[in-house]
Formats: sequence, structure tokens, C-alpha cells
Amino acid sequence: MVAWLEHRQIALYLAAIAAGAVVGLLAPPTHHLEGAITPVLGVLLYATFLGVPFASIGRVLRDGRFLTAVLVLNFVAVPAVAYALSRFVADQPALLFGVLLVLLTPCIDYVIVFSGLAGGASERLLAAAPLLMLAQILLLPVYLLVFIGPDGVAAVEVGPFAEAFVLLIVLPLSAAAVTQALAKRHRVGRGVQSSMLALMVPLMMATLFVVVASQAGVVVAQGPHLLVLVPIYAGFLLAMALLGVGAGKLFGLDVASQRALMFSGATRNSLVVLPLALALPSSLSLVPVVVVTQTLVELIGMVIYVRAVPALVPQPRTQHTIS
Repeated sequence: MVAWLEHRQIALYLAAIAAGAVVGLLAPPTHHLEGAITPVLGVLLYATFLGVPFASIGRVLRDGRFLTAVLVLNFVAVPAVAYALSRFVADQPALLFGVLLVLLTPCIDYVIVFSGLAGGASERLLAAAPLLMLAQILLLPVYLLVFIGPDGVAAVEVGPFAEAFVLLIVLPLSAAAVTQALAKRHRVGRGVQSSMLALMVPLMMATLFVVVASQAGVVVAQGPHLLVLVPIYAGFLLAMALLGVGAGKLFGLDVASQRALMFSGATRNSLVVLPLALALPSSLSLVPVVVVTQTLVELIGMVIYVRAVPALVPQPRTQHTIS
């Protein structure tokens, strides 16, 4: 069953997105499902972290080339792209704020899952996650000050970022480390680890379903205001694919690290900034929907990325010699 699920995972993810959209549009109001996003995503990340060899994290943190590439791509290249794309909604404050809020914050959670599906170095992204989170907390107000002005900085609160960091990184990571330690000594630990790893595909499907189902109705209701965002977010994914390939080659990264770098540059922290968007003043009440729209576009884009990235960054062909 596990092999069957893994072989068909892309189709299953698309089906989960479609099912979430149908439920979100046809069922009674499903916005209450927002409360399930963090728990479901936390369990998914716990299962993801179980598959990462923690013994290698120290080595990854010493990999200055990869970490530098991730920081340069996310905090030099991405702001330039985000600013250029945001000019298409510069005359609409709520859309402008929402686009910049979500595009300026690199993903620290399910990027690890999608990168792993495409053969990326997930353990390197895991090691980089705390650094990425800290950097975006410090730099987001700076970019909003430059791109929008003082009003942009005044609307940002650190609390939601810190809460998401604890719930989506610290707790799942700590639980995975404890489980791995138990697995070395006890059969129960090994059973839990193998069971959770076997549930990776269903957990990803559940996450996609909950996110889409909880937000589909709101997105459709605000549809006319959001149509301009789809090409902006799609353009961002395309631009970051090209810049990710270029950055990987520029920094001389191996294939797995190049793929991980591409996913890091393309995926955004939409689920983490959503609570922040929901806490904004009424004058920016459209911002949460702007963030959710990016989530929906990105989820579909990630399904494409899982197939496209290995083609853009293929494994080198093995040279055979004839004796």
C-alpha cells in the first residue's frame, strides 16, 4: 500500500486539492477548518522530520556555501522579484500589502516535504529553517518600510511568527528527535517511526484538503478582486525556478542541494503569516484572502515543481568506459 501511494502521490495530491475545493464551495461554511491547519501541518512535519538523519544536521550547519546560497536567494533575489511583481497592484493597498507580506517570507515547513519528493536535500533545508525564520522576522519590517513606508512596519507583529515557529518547527522537531532516539533502543519507537513515515502521503493529502476546503469559499467570494493575483503568484514561481537554477550553479552546489535551493526560493510562508494577516486592522481586511490565494496557487505550483525540478536539475549521467 505504501509503495502504491508513493507511486501515485502527485495524482493523489491533485485529487486532495480538488476535493477540498468541492467541499469548501458546496458544503456548509467550512472556515472553522482553519483551526485544523496548524495541527495537521504539525503532524505532517513530525513525520517529515522523522525521515531526516539528525546526526547530519551539524555537518549541514557547517555548509556555508549552501546556507549562503539560501540567504542570498531568499533575501536578495526574492525581494527584488517581489517588489517588481507588486507594482501590478501598487494602487490597491490591501493587495499590495498582502502580496509583499507573503512573498517576502520564505517557507520553513512543507518546503521540506516537497523538496524531498523531488530529490532535494531536505536535511539541509531543515538545518536552515531556524535561520530562515529568524532572518525573515528581522528583515520583513525593513522591506515593508522600504517598499510601503512606516504604515507597513506598524502593522507587523512578531507574536504570530513566534507561535508558528514553536508549533510547526520546535515541537515537531523535538518529538521527531525523541522518537528517533527511542527507535534505536526500543521496538515501540521503531514502530512509531516506520508507521509515521508510511503515512507521509495521506498526511500531505490531509493538509492540502484542509487548507483548500477552509479557504475556497472566501477566495471565490472575493474572486473579482483576486484575479490579478494569480498571474503575479504564477510569475513568481516561474521567476524563482529560473533564479534557483542560476543560483545553484553560481554557488557550485550538488544536485540535491540545487533542488532544495529552488524549492526554498519558490515556496513562501503563507500558513505562518496567515494568523498575522488575520490580525490586521479592518482597512487591510482583504489581506488574509490575498495570502490564501497565494497558498492555493503555490500548492498547485508545488505539484508541478516536484516533476519539473528534477528535469531542470538532472542527475549527471554516469560515464561508462569500454575496456
